[in-house]
Amino acid sequence: MRFAQLPEMEAAAVPADGFLLDVREDDEWAAGHAEGALHIPMGQVVARFGELTEAVGERRVHVVCRVGGRSAQVTQYLVAHGLDAVNVDGGMLAWDAAGRPMVAGPDDAAEGAFVL
Repeated sequence: MRFAQLPEMEAAAVPADGFLLDVREDDEWAAGHAEGALHIPMGQVVARFGELTEAVGERRVHVVCRVGGRSAQVTQYLVAHGLDAVNVDGGMLAWDAAGRPMVAGPDDAAEGAFVL
């Protein structure tokens, strides 16, 4: 799904030290995610907006979901509310395909493979 004028970036181009917001559900997060990402499921973004803005500061927000649809909607919301946000095109499927590092489990503690 493409949104007009929505900032997008390939998963391989996200800086290693970039701020990553993962908007997938808890079970998706536990199956595999980027280490250090902030996890706020899409349905909680509005309610937790203050937490997000505090965590991100002045940095760019790289928003990711499974394939890019939910993250595109969240990116559109964040941009409309003044944040420098970009959708990670292809989501975590593209992240995994690009060989980007991932961990599994709810707490970033365990190394593991991405489970679809």
